[in-house]
Amino acid sequence: MAKEKSYLGVDIGAHGIKMVELKNTKNRPQLWTYGILEKNLDIHLHNSKKIEDKEDKKPENSQAYFPQDKVMKADNSLSQMQEVLSDEDRINQYADMLKILMKQSKVSTKHASSSLPVSQVFHTVINLPKVEEKAISTIVKAEVAKMIPYPIEEMQVIPQKIPVENKNGNITLLVTAAPKILISFYSKIFQRSGLQLMELETEAFALTRSLVGRDTTVSMIVDVGAERTNFFIIDNATPMTYRSLHIGGNDFDRILASILGLEEAVASKVKSSLSIENMKLSSDFFVSILDPIVQEIKYSFDLYLRQSGNIGKRPEKIVLSGGASLFPLIQDYIAQKFDMKVFVGNPWARVMHQDGIKKILDNLGPRMAVSIGLALRNF
Repeated sequence: MAKEKSYLGVDIGAHGIKMVELKNTKNRPQLWTYGILEKNLDIHLHNSKKIEDKEDKKPENSQAYFPQDKVMKADNSLSQMQEVLSDEDRINQYADMLKILMKQSKVSTKHASSSLPVSQVFHTVINLPKVEEKAISTIVKAEVAKMIPYPIEEMQVIPQKIPVENKNGNITLLVTAAPKILISFYSKIFQRSGLQLMELETEAFALTRSLVGRDTTVSMIVDVGAERTNFFIIDNATPMTYRSLHIGGNDFDRILASILGLEEAVASKVKSSLSIENMKLSSDFFVSILDPIVQEIKYSFDLYLRQSGNIGKRPEKIVLSGGASLFPLIQDYIAQKFDMKVFVGNPWARVMHQDGIKKILDNLGPRMAVSIGLALRNF
């Protein structure tokens, strides 16, 4: 069977859809086209009302990571999710947006990969004694059932072995679980848009692929999205933990708009401009949202480095991503608090492209990191 020559990565986020098509040119990824459709999308399903912190329910043999600020409660959120994600009008709306963006971007392939929003995905590391391969799936599902707020039969559970040194012969697994109704929702969108959905993974893996690559050191990706900031610890080129704060670019826009007397939409565009350095804005205005981000970085590193097998490891860098990460004060403030490299990641670094569009791509890079990582999956 001939190897596909082109791959499309599609990121459906809170502020719209981003896509990147990469062509296989002499076994190297080359940019063919990209596209952005800006529209506010309720991808995080904010209509779920009841929330609770499930952090205290993880068994001793696991390292479970949920969004820190909230996890949807089982008694009504699953039924709400089923109602929302089964809505035919909603599915058709997303499919139509995909078709419009594909046409505008002149996409040439039907083979696509996409990502699930991390706010709807469960992520954990489980250590098991050495067992027969055929028994792993059953054991993992039993362990995950103790930790998630949904019935296990409603979840798609995927265990992945992590290549770590276990002197006692134990098996370390990275486990991802997502509601089956969410997976069905994405499958229908892509089917109706005319695309063949080849892979569906979490944003964590896509970001790791585009921003960290094969680097085996311990690092953190801080992805500052429109509504949330997600924190991923990467170890041995594998996303090991995920935590989240309900703070994002929209919060920076509101404060900046208030300071400059602008509309929030205008402030959003000004935010990443280099001229903002000449405005002499102090980070003091933004401490209320910058400090929780810094505290979460500290807490996540401390929590991970105290785990068995991680003692003595030293984090080397913090990589910023997401559209709001270009706001200079974010990088400056975090860099002041940590004795390691802090920088905005370049997801185009592993992609061949024309030199003439480098400046455009650099400005778009933080917003496109997930879609680029998805397209890179097959290289």
